[in-house]
Amino acid sequence: MKQSLPKYRWVILTITCLLCFISNHIQFQISSLAYIIMPALNLTTAQFSSLLMAPSLTAVFLSIPSGILGDRIGPKKVVTLGCIISVLGAYGRLAVASYPGMMAMMLATGVAICLLNANLIKVLGTWFQQDTSKATGIFYASSCAGIITAQMTGPLYPSVHTAYLVSSTVLLVGSVLWLLYIKDCPDGISLPEPEPALEYLKVAAKSKNTWIVAIAVGLGMGSTMAYTGILPQALTFGRGVEENMAGFMAAVVTIGSFVAALVGPAVCSKLGKHKSFLAVTTIVGAVFMCVTWYAPHGTAMWAVLVLNGFFCALQGPIIQAMPIMFPEIGEKYAGSAGGIVGTASLLLSYIIPIIVATIAGENYAMNLGLEGLAFAVSVICVVLLPEMGSEGMSAR
Repeated sequence: MKQSLPKYRWVILTITCLLCFISNHIQFQISSLAYIIMPALNLTTAQFSSLLMAPSLTAVFLSIPSGILGDRIGPKKVVTLGCIISVLGAYGRLAVASYPGMMAMMLATGVAICLLNANLIKVLGTWFQQDTSKATGIFYASSCAGIITAQMTGPLYPSVHTAYLVSSTVLLVGSVLWLLYIKDCPDGISLPEPEPALEYLKVAAKSKNTWIVAIAVGLGMGSTMAYTGILPQALTFGRGVEENMAGFMAAVVTIGSFVAALVGPAVCSKLGKHKSFLAVTTIVGAVFMCVTWYAPHGTAMWAVLVLNGFFCALQGPIIQAMPIMFPEIGEKYAGSAGGIVGTASLLLSYIIPIIVATIAGENYAMNLGLEGLAFAVSVICVVLLPEMGSEGMSAR
């Protein structure tokens, strides 16, 4: 049944998306400024890659504990602590001039978004109820916007110091807004009575559906991250595209993802069923991944890149919003379930690119093909999940 939702939910979503936007912007800011940062800090390619992925690495260790804490004491307090640490890390970038120091600062900048992601299903599910997938889609779109703006604006700053200062200040503003205006639940509703910390994890870990969601998200993240990481090299060394143009073409994929994050949940809501939509679009996205290598230069190549980004981003916000709708999870255990999804999916997203690179080596056609195959395998997870669309839930 549709229920009336509080208007204040849009304040919650706006602040949540601002933190997501600026956190992703800060992470990928160093990518657009690599030509300055690498010689300034005397970085190897491997060291630079580790800096780029450092904020994501934080989630491997903190997702489950922060999800449990979010269930026990509420997401606001948990994420507030993360914001304090991340703001210190963001401003700390201005003071360090070595790889170890920058690594520590980048790890710190990832704490806020890690804690927010672990509790995202709980935050949005509590305020948006039946519209959780739509809100999650907007959240995903804000992350894409953060990446796109980081790639586009990096070279426009007069110095790296200025770029760091601006992004750090925006994070500070977002953190203050979170502290002042975020509420754990609507007025008139209280958080459930707290249970022992391990009880939350125990309940969430027993949910088969939560683990299926974690695997599906991990396969999607792992294959798309591997694709995005190798694409500029494949275009430059394999297809003869000029380096700057190859980077811009890779950014176009993210633009397709931005649109998909907004469109996918809305389409699913209209259809009333998720599984068939997710299955078909996942296969289509996998096909576009595979054919990238064979697309001719020109309009066809641009179209394949945009459509790949679009179809490969449709499933993410819909699947990730599901755990709060599982009867065994609900709002009470959504944080712990989100922590499991965050940890397991991120581990997969690290493993898959390594496996693909080990098998394919410098064979770019095989590399892109294996990534498409990994993405297609997530269809199995879609089939195993219960139908969480409005028609399926009404039927049950």
